[in-house]
Amino acid sequence: MAELGKGANTQVGSGRITAELHVVGDPVDLSALLVAADGRVRSDDDMVFYNQPSAESGAVRHLAADGTGPERVEVDPSALPADVDRVVLVGSCDPDDATRTFREVKEVRVRAVQDGADPVLFRPPPLTDGERAVLLLEFYRRGPSWKLRAIGQGYAEGLAGLATDFGVRVEEPEEPEGPGETGTTAAAGRSDAGGAPTSPPPPAPPMSLVKPPLGTVSLDKGSQISISLDKKDRELVVTASLEWDGGSEQRRKKGADLDLYALFVPASKALRGGAAIPGTLVKAGHAAQGEPLRPGGGTGRAQGTGSTGDAARKGSGKEKGGKGGDVVYYKRLGSLKNRPFVQLDGDARVPGREAVRIVRPDEQGYVLLCAYSAVSNGFGSFRSFGAKVVVTDGRGSTVTVPLFENTKTRYWVAIALVDFTAPDGAAIHHVEAYSARMTERRPVLHPDGTIEMNGGPVEFKRR
Repeated sequence: MAELGKGANTQVGSGRITAELHVVGDPVDLSALLVAADGRVRSDDDMVFYNQPSAESGAVRHLAADGTGPERVEVDPSALPADVDRVVLVGSCDPDDATRTFREVKEVRVRAVQDGADPVLFRPPPLTDGERAVLLLEFYRRGPSWKLRAIGQGYAEGLAGLATDFGVRVEEPEEPEGPGETGTTAAAGRSDAGGAPTSPPPPAPPMSLVKPPLGTVSLDKGSQISISLDKKDRELVVTASLEWDGGSEQRRKKGADLDLYALFVPASKALRGGAAIPGTLVKAGHAAQGEPLRPGGGTGRAQGTGSTGDAARKGSGKEKGGKGGDVVYYKRLGSLKNRPFVQLDGDARVPGREAVRIVRPDEQGYVLLCAYSAVSNGFGSFRSFGAKVVVTDGRGSTVTVPLFENTKTRYWVAIALVDFTAPDGAAIHHVEAYSARMTERRPVLHPDGTIEMNGGPVEFKRR
């Protein structure tokens, strides 16, 4: 695979090219601009992104991250009209949160793939000066052929400022009206032949950068996706449910009582930006790393999730601030009116559904959704129970986290991690990590969002 340095270029064919965005750390959005020879878009239709996923009858297409691949843009150079001189690819932080910069993005890679040619890779240099957008690559005409150039230029004004500089009209945030303002203005118009005033036709509305809901998405193994959330929205309720049908009739007769456990790290104890990505599996003795999510917040391990000690290892099942102390489950239902602002709806002892509701996203750090299968259920994989986790914001975004492995003789599975530390919402990670054979030790969620299997207390459930 060829790798380009900043400013380098290479020849590409006229066939369809797919540019994939790979990111480590905070999420980054990918978009494309169709630019004329004067360096500006011809109209707002030339911006291709999550709210406008196609231009020129599909010659340039935006594809969201899904089970088939990461977020990507497809470009068909042969289908572009002659007045499109180049297609510029842009990476950007969430436009709704001005505090988000590329400092929290560990790595950005763009991989360009074209049939019949070797892939081309570009890694922009680190962006540490408050950049909120970056010009990644551009496909440009050179005579009758096309070339690809690596740009890597940061942009402090974010996607809105960058798009505006290229000629896109971006919708401004609405401001409250002042006293006496009605929200309408009188327009001076021309007169027709009869003397009646006429108004010019209204211009097309400017481009909105507000992200739409995800719709219904199912995660592939090891993948992740982000839901946009307003952290100040006191009406928002995120519901995370464990759903299972028990599998076969034979499986249900043997026993199919699963339990949902929500291990959590509150925002006051959460760390972010450490060496390990949230959702990473770590071994015993892991020291959580990162900066406190809140100034003056916890440093190191959060009590109840990542503390060490022989008492937790001996696993009496009594949780007095040791490993596993921050958890909502059938014996500790939680609360929505007070901390932890996470509450379980009850214990379903037959196949069906158990759910936790999560409010006050500004108070949340990480929530790890686990399933427990009691010894009385006998042997069988969690997948044989038909188990899955479903996360929804009630606003049009629903993410299903299925299981793919038929791992037997396991009592615990960590299915999904919900990461609330991103300022623009929550990232949902597919985890699917199983406990060791024949051990009932609960998983442990560390303050940096990493996961330690087989490290928590043991607590037997009796029928």
